[in-house]
Amino acid sequence: MSVPKPPASAEDETDEALMLAYAAGDASAFDRLYQRHKGALYRYVLRHCANACIADELFQDVWMNVIRVRGRYMPAARFGSWLFTLAHNRIVDHWRVSGQATMVTLDDDDDAAMPTALVSPSHEQPDVLAAASETSARLRTALAALPPLQRDAFLLHQESGLSLAEIGQLTGVGAETVKSRVRYAIARLRAAFPELGEHV
Repeated sequence: MSVPKPPASAEDETDEALMLAYAAGDASAFDRLYQRHKGALYRYVLRHCANACIADELFQDVWMNVIRVRGRYMPAARFGSWLFTLAHNRIVDHWRVSGQATMVTLDDDDDAAMPTALVSPSHEQPDVLAAASETSARLRTALAALPPLQRDAFLLHQESGLSLAEIGQLTGVGAETVKSRVRYAIARLRAAFPELGEHV
């Protein structure tokens, strides 16, 4: 005698299943997707434009696009990859309007090891807490100073959970180019934070 499987909990549902459920009319599925992805997506957008008002607008535009195209959604790739593709495309549109789309970056395809990303300091140290606001402002400035293609690759690498190959597919370049862009971005951030040394 077979024992029926218990229904999957909300946490067990894949993003793709939730998006398909939303496309079929389940509004609560959208709410769960939004809760899962809003933080990383918002950080990705905000760190591109360093302006909360513009970031809010772009962030809402991405989610409105999810809503608009829900009926055509096909889970050919991971939902996260699809969502960040929408976000990336919206950022590129923003670059075009603001005149940044023509900026280029020099990339090479060597196989140097991928450096680690920014390492967050312990939030329990009082001196770190006191310096947090200044550090945050410096980070925003350093990210804004990156060439757009490097900034985009770095932020996708940090926030989206996508592999280098997936980021390459999303941005239309090879994984080695993505690796180079991320490496150059981290080198520039290290230069902006010399006191952190190799922790960046």
